Amino acid sequence: MKSKMATILALLTAVACGSNESKTEQAAPAAVTPKVEVAEARARAVPQESTYASTVEAYVVNNIMPQQGGRIRKINVEVGDYVSKGQILAEMDRLQLDQLALQIQNDNVEYERLKSLYQEGGVSKSDFEAAELGYKVRKSNYDNVEENTILRSPITGYVTARNFDVGDMFSMSAPLFTVQQVVPVKLLVGISESEYTKVKKGDAVTLTVDAIPGKTFHGKIERLYPVIDAATHTFKAEVVVPNADKVLRPGMYARVLVNFGSRNSVVVPDQALVKQEGTGTRFIFVLQEDGTVKYLPVKTGRHIGTEYEITEGLQDGWKVVVKGQAGLRDGMKVNVL
Repeated sequence: MKSKMATILALLTAVACGSNESKTEQAAPAAVTPKVEVAEARARAVPQESTYASTVEAYVVNNIMPQQGGRIRKINVEVGDYVSKGQILAEMDRLQLDQLALQIQNDNVEYERLKSLYQEGGVSKSDFEAAELGYKVRKSNYDNVEENTILRSPITGYVTARNFDVGDMFSMSAPLFTVQQVVPVKLLVGISESEYTKVKKGDAVTLTVDAIPGKTFHGKIERLYPVIDAATHTFKAEVVVPNADKVLRPGMYARVLVNFGSRNSVVVPDQALVKQEGTGTRFIFVLQEDGTVKYLPVKTGRHIGTEYEITEGLQDGWKVVVKGQAGLRDGMKVNVL
């Protein structure tokens, strides 16, 4: 009887174990194939452009002051005035100039008298030439005094500084005026030395300024500095912008776009690129013919809108994963949507 009961208990235990194993097998999830979206890599001409920060500068800056101190008799312009080349800005004390003017007037009369006598044979050639030389020297002295008494603008531009008032004794401590030419303006742009052979005089550039949003200005490279800065590994290019409407002003912050031409490269959507954690390496998953993906490190070039230029590692026509990269591994089977 006891032997029969033991046999029944053993059978029940075996059935229970088999039932549990069956449930465990049913609970094991089936392998899930990741779903991805892909796009085709395409080769095309990619503009080689870089944007550099710079500051608008006046094309010419003139500090205007007489050669020596003296009383300021008259001031004709104020800061912000737009003046023309040759326009009188101020006058210093005229005492010396007026005295020289009278002397020159007398010298001119005497010179004309001696010239007439010389032509008639009344004076020797040496006497006439000595008188002529003396007259020219005094006239030159008068012109110099006049230039430093009646101060004129040597350029057309804006008056950006006035450091003295009428009646002040000019002391040579600072210029009386500063005038800046803003038609055109210039910018000094520090360009990476790696682009040195790609830039040449006359190249066209475009720029924008924060002070005038939504407007693009056009200029050209007028001068290339012949040395590389050892600290920054850049060289300077002088960009000139016509600025006929005078809206660009010295001191404005600008972004200058320099175009170095174009090159044929493979381009992919920027969503295809994945950055490897802890490194600067970027990679792409490429779809293979058997439906698996391949892990592919790449080198990137320019970022153009929503696309990246790939300079190494990818070929034209390859299909790359642009969505669903999370959890993908090299050689994994995928389901393309």
